[in-house]
Amino acid sequence: MALNHTYRAGSVQQEAAVGMGAQLLLLMLLRTPLGLGAAGWLTGLAFACATWAVLARALRRSGLRSFGPANRVTLGRAVLVGGVTALVADSLPGGSPVPPLVGLTAVALVLDGVDGRVARRTGTCSPLGARFDMEVDAFLILVLSVHVALDLGAWVLLIGAMRYAFVAAARIWPWLTAPLPRSTARKTVAALQGVLLLTAGTEILPRPWNTGVVLLALALLTWSFGRDVTGLWRAGGPRRGVVSGCH
Repeated sequence: MALNHTYRAGSVQQEAAVGMGAQLLLLMLLRTPLGLGAAGWLTGLAFACATWAVLARALRRSGLRSFGPANRVTLGRAVLVGGVTALVADSLPGGSPVPPLVGLTAVALVLDGVDGRVARRTGTCSPLGARFDMEVDAFLILVLSVHVALDLGAWVLLIGAMRYAFVAAARIWPWLTAPLPRSTARKTVAALQGVLLLTAGTEILPRPWNTGVVLLALALLTWSFGRDVTGLWRAGGPRRGVVSGCH
C-alpha cells in the first residue's frame, strides 16, 4: 500500500515536471523566430522554475492521488502565461506589442473557462485546482498590466497589484480570508480584466480609447473587490475561509 501511494505521488510530481519541460520548449520556440533576448529568456526560465517549485510543494502537501485533467489544462495555461511573461520582459525597453504575445494571451484567456468545466464534468474539483487556477489568472493580469503600463503609465499596475494587495491585507486582517459566496458578477469582472487589458495592449485603438478601456477595467475590479470586502466586513467573523473546491 505504501509503495502504491509513493508511486502515485511520484506520478503526480512527474506531471508537474512535464509543465516545466513544456515551458522550456516554448521559450526555445519563441527564441528561434523572434530572437527572444536574454531578459525574456531568463524571466521565462525564472517563471518556469518558480511555478514548478511552488506547484510541487503544493502537490506534496495536498496528497492528491492524481493530477487530474483540469489541472493539466491549468498547467497548459501556466506555460502560455510563462511565454507571455518572457515576451513582456523582452519588450520592456520599447513596450511595443508583439503578435505572439497577443496570440498566447488570447489562448490562455480562452482556456480559462475550460479547466473549471473539465473539473466539474470529471468530478475532480479540488481546493488545489481552484487555487492553481486563481494564481495563474492573477499572474497573467499582473503581467498584462505591466505591458500596458509601459504605454499608459504606472497607474495601470493598480489592476495587476489589487489581488496581491488583498492577499497581503488578509495577513493583517484574518476576516478577509472568510469564504465568499459564488458570484457570477465576480467571475465576469475577473474574466473581463484579461480581455480589456489585451485589447489595450494590442494598441489597435487610439490611445485615448485604450485609456478608457483600462479605466473601465480598473473601475470594474475596484467595484468587485470593494463589494467583496464590504460583504466580508458585514459577515464580521474571524473564521478562516477556504478556497472553493472547483475552478
